[in-house]
Amino acid sequence: MPRYVAPPEAEPMREMNTTPLIDVMLVLLIMFLIALPVLTHKVPLNLPLPGPAEGAPPPDHTLAIAPSGALSWDGQTLPAAALPGRLEAMAADPARPRLVIDASSEARYERVDEVLAAVNRAGVTQVGFADNARFARAF
Repeated sequence: MPRYVAPPEAEPMREMNTTPLIDVMLVLLIMFLIALPVLTHKVPLNLPLPGPAEGAPPPDHTLAIAPSGALSWDGQTLPAAALPGRLEAMAADPARPRLVIDASSEARYERVDEVLAAVNRAGVTQVGFADNARFARAF
């Protein structure tokens, strides 16, 4: 029985197959292009300059958001329709009071976002959040 001898052009390939590598690289490139706008999204913040504070601290007003979405201003119930007027009066106050937002961890994000948008529209620049640690405990 004669032995089969392969012709010289039928030798196994010695080069590395780069097709799977190129496929993976293209998939990664597309993923990074899709994720890039999300990574570059930024929220503009006006942070205070470092340095010693001069004079007495400005007064604080507390705006509480209950789990139901109800608002209270310094402990007193505030109708939602009265919020923009109260915020505009606060922004016009020459004493430059600070607004502390005390949102419940059970409050809907949509309601908190509406309140923050109203604060931004009114031009209130000194805003803080009370007890952010409770949000870590809520989840």
